[in-house]
Parts: sequence; structure tokens; C-alpha cells
Amino acid sequence: MTEQNQYSEQTSAAEHKRSIRSFVLRQGHMTAAQQRAIDTLWPQFGLDYQPQHVDLNTCFGRDNDKVLEIGFGMGVATVEIAKRLPEKDFLAIDVHGPGVGNLLKLMEEEQAANIRVMRHDAVEVVENMLADGSLGGIHIFFPDPWHKKRHNKRRLVQTPFVAKLLPKLKAGGYIHLATDWEEYAVQMLEVLNGFEELRNSAADYAPTPAYRPETKFEARGKRLGHGVWDLVFVKK
Repeated sequence: MTEQNQYSEQTSAAEHKRSIRSFVLRQGHMTAAQQRAIDTLWPQFGLDYQPQHVDLNTCFGRDNDKVLEIGFGMGVATVEIAKRLPEKDFLAIDVHGPGVGNLLKLMEEEQAANIRVMRHDAVEVVENMLADGSLGGIHIFFPDPWHKKRHNKRRLVQTPFVAKLLPKLKAGGYIHLATDWEEYAVQMLEVLNGFEELRNSAADYAPTPAYRPETKFEARGKRLGHGVWDLVFVKK
């Protein structure tokens, strides 16, 4: 795993319908600057969870393509992508308090106003707040690979979760995944290939799109000989 998130999918035979969770809660140390960003910027850029559909155009104040990002880590890549794609709006979800504060801080510093931030379980947001066909894109970058075989079931990118995501994508919308764990990349490819309504934009793994910046952790991994795999699938 690189800089990014601790999002995972936790399922077991003993659990029932509410078995999917998108995260392992992480607290961490909140700096004064991160806390100040939350205190001052949340009213403008934060979005509180509500168990009903939300009008994303109203939240952003414009009718533009909306992209959901699940697990933004410290928010560095999120802000850079939002700057590179100013014509799109980004709903960024994570549960890590310092990451939320840091993203808001970076948004203020970089004047990136096309992001709204949530700190909540992404599964509940997808299930209850997002209307079908409301998204133009979905980003999940470097989710926790849970590399031990007995923990693979906790991975976020599995068929049940993707099945929840796809109705939220409009026709022509895309899902972009990235991982630095090859075995997880193979699983991601297998999962996405299993949906008839998705078309792979590449033969297998895609070139990294120009909008996704290379993180410092990714660059370090490459120097150590580690690979990175991007997958970009489009909804038919």
C-alpha cells in the first residue's frame, strides 16, 4: 500500500446483508492546522452523512460531472487531480480524521473549490445518498491490499461492492482503480471483467491517465522495483 487509505471490505459467512464495510477506522494525530481546517472549512466544503439521496449539483452549485473518490489518504493527489480537471466535481470520502483535515487545508492553500469532503463509511454513502446515474466517475487509488491470504476477504474491490457502485455510474462513466500490489491488480481485473456492463479501456491494465499524479510513495516504490497497475473501465 502507498500513501493511501485503509479502506477494505470485511465479509464473513457469519455476517449477513450489512456485511460490507469500506473501512477500518483510523484515528491518528490531528495537527493544529488540520483541526483548524476542519473547524473553519467544514461548513463550506464538508458534507455530513444523511440516509437519503442528496442533490450533488446543489452541493457543488453547478451541473458538472461528479466523480466519487473512496479513500483519499492525506488528500495530496485528490487536490492535484481536482486542479487538473477543473471541469469536474469531486466527492472525496475517507474516515481518517487527520487526512480529512489535511485535505481541507490543501484545498484552501491551492484554492481547489471543486471538492466536497465526507468522513463516513463509503458503503453507506453509496447505498443511501447517491442516486442512480449521478456519477461520471469513480476513483479508488491504492486501497489496502490485505496481502495475507487469510485477510483477502477484507479487500474493498470485490464483486459485491462493485455491484453497489455501478448503478450510480451513468452510461459513459468510468471506474478507475490503481494498486501497487500485483496480486490485488489481478483480482481487480477479474472482478471488473465479470460485469457485462463494463468495457475495459485497455487490453488489460491501462496507462496511468494524465490526471492521476504520481505520489511520493509510488515514486519510491518504483525506485525499489515495485510495479503500479491502473485499471480504467467504462460503463456501456
